[in-house]
Amino acid sequence: MLLFVGLGNPGRAYARNRHNIGFMAVEAIADRHGFGPARTRFRGLAREGTIAGERVVALLPQTYMNESGRSVGEALRFHKIELGDVVVFHDELDLAPGKCRVKTGGGAAGHNGLRSIGSHIGAEFKRIRLGIGHPGDKSLVHSYVLNDFAKSEEPWVRTLCDALAENAALIAKGDDAGLQNKTHLAMDAAGFGQAKRVGEA
Repeated sequence: MLLFVGLGNPGRAYARNRHNIGFMAVEAIADRHGFGPARTRFRGLAREGTIAGERVVALLPQTYMNESGRSVGEALRFHKIELGDVVVFHDELDLAPGKCRVKTGGGAAGHNGLRSIGSHIGAEFKRIRLGIGHPGDKSLVHSYVLNDFAKSEEPWVRTLCDALAENAALIAKGDDAGLQNKTHLAMDAAGFGQAKRVGEA
């Protein structure tokens, strides 16, 4: 069994925030693959389904970002899921908008959701890093991530989430390079190549 975790903050006020792109991605995957309805479990909203023959729990912690690890830890222990079968989708300031990179383990790089998860289950989980760009000044980061995507950004956000949903079998199979390649090609095909990508200098 795999655990797909989307990071974000609960509630309508945060729904379209840059910080919530992890929620958006996991919801897109669960919708595309016909997962069951969301149930309130593990201090979050959980949906279950199958991708490429693998059972998957899609979890959106409802603890607020800073306490995401509580929710993830409960789900991990209940389902007896191995740390290597946890996949966390999160916003990444250090990647250009629309970029997707996959890594396993590492530090939190200032991301409070990752820090919380690491403190509860350890750091060696897989991360799907979804680029949102950087405001350019460290003092602006807090307001930047907690502001909504601009209307002009919404097309690439939708395209990226659709590409992740379309290629979720690659995530289930552990084909990290394949996933990165497919999402890159999808973004390029939609006109969001690196030179044209919204928000990029």
